[in-house]
Amino acid sequence: MSSINERGSRLPAVPAVMPGDEPGLAEIARLLVDRARNEGVALTGQGGLLPSLVANILQAGLNIELDDHLGYEPYAVDDRGSGNSRNGSYPKTVITDVGPVEVQMPRDRNSTFDPVTVAKHTRRLEGFSEMVISLYAKGMTTGEIQAHLEEIYATELSRETISKITDSIVADMVAWQNRPLDRPWLPVIDAIFIKVRDAQVANRPVYVAIGVNLAGERDVLGMWLGPTGGEGSKQWMTMLTELRNRGVLDALIVCCDGLKGLPDAVRTVWPKSTVQTCVVHLVRNSLRYASKADWQPITRGLRKIYTAPTVEAAAVEFETFADRWAVKYPALIDMWHRMWDDFVPFLEFPTELRTIVYTTNAIESMNARLRRGVRQRGHFPNEQAAMKVLYLIAIHRKKNRENMTGRIAGWKQILNTLTIHYGDRIEAVNQ
Repeated sequence: MSSINERGSRLPAVPAVMPGDEPGLAEIARLLVDRARNEGVALTGQGGLLPSLVANILQAGLNIELDDHLGYEPYAVDDRGSGNSRNGSYPKTVITDVGPVEVQMPRDRNSTFDPVTVAKHTRRLEGFSEMVISLYAKGMTTGEIQAHLEEIYATELSRETISKITDSIVADMVAWQNRPLDRPWLPVIDAIFIKVRDAQVANRPVYVAIGVNLAGERDVLGMWLGPTGGEGSKQWMTMLTELRNRGVLDALIVCCDGLKGLPDAVRTVWPKSTVQTCVVHLVRNSLRYASKADWQPITRGLRKIYTAPTVEAAAVEFETFADRWAVKYPALIDMWHRMWDDFVPFLEFPTELRTIVYTTNAIESMNARLRRGVRQRGHFPNEQAAMKVLYLIAIHRKKNRENMTGRIAGWKQILNTLTIHYGDRIEAVNQ
């Protein structure tokens, strides 16, 4: 038994196999290899082996569905006279992961046949849409995706159609951005800048918040595209108020990178919160004021400050550090004086807790992914196009890589430390 593909050549019919039937799968592979050798055909694209195989499978599924719907097979004498019968077919091209395939859509006289294998009005199988969305999430523009599909799969798809496919995630994105959150979190907040076209192309801030809840689960709490002009207290207040309205009624510790206006906004929305400046970024910013020849002794001196066992010991180390460098680098010392109150909170915590609150490295990893995803685009045509890409990157999990979602290692010990320092506030949540 065989079927005819679009070139008119005969493709061996698909052997009947059940899931896990290895001999049957091996037979399919043998047939494909034999034909590839004998005819020199490609795997994908127009007239390829895989599109022909997929066409066979889809056609078989449609025919079986119609048999079940009518209650009898073609040319069968029994069960005829049911009031419905076959009424020919019409050709339909369906776009799949391996390229476009053509099937004959069977019809019944009463027009009650509603197939599942290839649903009515469907031009793309689900896997194909997922592939387009995956390419979009990797930073490819609609034009680049169009060229890629045409080159690899011989599939012609307009930019408008590709845009509509990616628009299918908008509802999920909105639901994700507005999902309820647990009451207490340890948020880490930062911002990156991307180019978005409005009246003209301009830099727009994207505010990013990740956090760890009391179950030790890390997640992306949300992302917000701010107005042109950069960071400011008004934008931070809007973002933090939204988090509070979604259920984050308390934030035990908020770690940030010295962002303008953010500490004051945090204290307004969550008055009891501890605001912690990212120590890694504080050290990194310190080196901006110093000659490269002095970086090594400066970092050694700063390390003595941020690894001190107590706030008092850190203050003593800072005095020693300031005495050495104040004359040569007064702006460096002045920056530490200004940031001191937001630098020292984590020094009151044991080592286990210091490791998760003294740096924004986790969100820097997230920001690096976001930047890679938007770098090759140059700019986005509108806000929604930008947020679609950022959302897809935020929820994507990479195999064998540290991801933004997941559980913190050694969380039980950290939770015990948090309970000692914030006992009443944690117990109120568990009641």
